[in-house]
Amino acid sequence: MKTDTKQSFFKRIPLFTREVKQEVKKVTWPSRRETTLTTVVVFIFSLIASIYFLIVDKTIITLLNFITN
Repeated sequence: MKTDTKQSFFKRIPLFTREVKQEVKKVTWPSRRETTLTTVVVFIFSLIASIYFLIVDKTIITLLNFITN
């Protein structure tokens, strides 16, 4: 007879939890300074992108108004 190698979902939960804990211990977390710097960079580039798209949008609207009027 074959042995049932597939366990039920609820029996696999503890094994999964242990494996997740082991993997989380291997993670190299960023320092507070690295996190702060990358957050600031993201905000700056978001601001630059929003200004760029504002200018492009206003330019397109102006051109369309010029063409249609």
